[in-house]
Amino acid sequence: MKRIERALETGPSFGVRPVPRDARRLSGLDLAVLWGDLSVGLLVLAAGALLVPALSLPRALAAIVIGSVIGSIPLALVGVAGAREGVPGMVLFRPVLGVRGSWAPSVLNLVQLIGWTALEFWAMGRVANEVSKDLLGLDSYPLWLAVVAVVCTALALGGPVVVVRKWLERFGVYVLAAIGVWLTYKVLSAADLDTLWKEPGTGGWPSFALAVDLVIAMPISWLPLVADYNRLARGRSFGGTLWGYAAGNAWFFALGALLVVVASATPDAAGIGSAVTTLAGGTLLLLILLVGETDEAFADIYSSAVSAQNLFPRARQRRLIVGISALGLVLAAFLSMGAYQNFLLLIGSVFVPLFGVFVADYFVLRNAGYGEDDLFERGGRFWFRGGVNWVAIVPWALGFLLYQWSVPTELAWWKGALEQVIHGWLHLPFPLFNSVLGASLPSFLGAFVAAVVLGRARSRRLGERPQAVS
Repeated sequence: MKRIERALETGPSFGVRPVPRDARRLSGLDLAVLWGDLSVGLLVLAAGALLVPALSLPRALAAIVIGSVIGSIPLALVGVAGAREGVPGMVLFRPVLGVRGSWAPSVLNLVQLIGWTALEFWAMGRVANEVSKDLLGLDSYPLWLAVVAVVCTALALGGPVVVVRKWLERFGVYVLAAIGVWLTYKVLSAADLDTLWKEPGTGGWPSFALAVDLVIAMPISWLPLVADYNRLARGRSFGGTLWGYAAGNAWFFALGALLVVVASATPDAAGIGSAVTTLAGGTLLLLILLVGETDEAFADIYSSAVSAQNLFPRARQRRLIVGISALGLVLAAFLSMGAYQNFLLLIGSVFVPLFGVFVADYFVLRNAGYGEDDLFERGGRFWFRGGVNWVAIVPWALGFLLYQWSVPTELAWWKGALEQVIHGWLHLPFPLFNSVLGASLPSFLGAFVAAVVLGRARSRRLGERPQAVS
């Protein structure tokens, strides 16, 4: 325990600079606990509830397992890079996109993290209000939304040392795991599994491929954050991150689906909350599950501040935390589950191809073994042209378009414009392969292959040799 405390106490002082190797103390087991805890929560239950009854229970569970493993692999790989280089996620993109080019994913990451903060506030506020109505007879969502925002902001201001040392490692993860086991027992006890296993799906949204994409979007949404914490790893980080997140994500996605077919839960935070209290025995269980959700909101807010420091190195982290929380609170007042679905898929369309470009650069082209001066020096090795590596921007954009071509985001103006260009002007089928392949695989492969081809062509033109990963 003391090694975790020392590591987390030193971590924030480095800002976006590399953490010295003698200060990296987190073991693979520590990371498995951290990412296992971050993979479970109310929003994961709500996302799992979206998969049925459109899919049958066996197909939904298959999509959950496949999506959890596929989505957790890139999470773990980027975690490996963060552990090797000792820098947060947005700094890892400097050698790929350029020092200034890394500002683009930093801005996008801020947008998604503020959105995730709003989603967490919204879900916790709704559930807190359900608990309040049952225990206190008080129905006031705005009040509980404000309370949730204040609590999560306080945790973020405390930093990782408070959340991990005082909460997760000593208490939180064990309580959440016990609640998950009890809820699983109650759901399975109430289920007629023979009947449910044979009952066909009703069809509609989502199809199997889109369900896999939805599950993948959950771990992918953590991709820009994973290095913020794995940079404190003292050694191997891949296994702990992969299996910690994949196991928790699959578990709670499956629970969310089962709550729909067993307890007729609606696919939103309030519906999940009502099903939990009815099925598993009172509001105390729901209250504990609600408290366990605070670490997800903490991570969103805290890493938002770290990402912002890649844009504004002199900005004070505390002020950034308060500002981000305030924006999340405002957005939470206008949130709907329809927006939640589109938001998850939009995240995938941006970060799945970005991961493809990163893997091509770091693990194939081997543009790794970064030096601190290279990462932060104007005009240095990773300055490229004007601070941007335009060669890497091209495959990223291509992958994004492939994602949207395969599974367009359900925004009327965007989908209409995309269809007009692809089908109306280019006379190509829309969507690609009628979306049967989903979007994650075509997007990743397209970005990855394009990045390798363009990167090697650039190296040949400049007479460069690939550098080995250290």
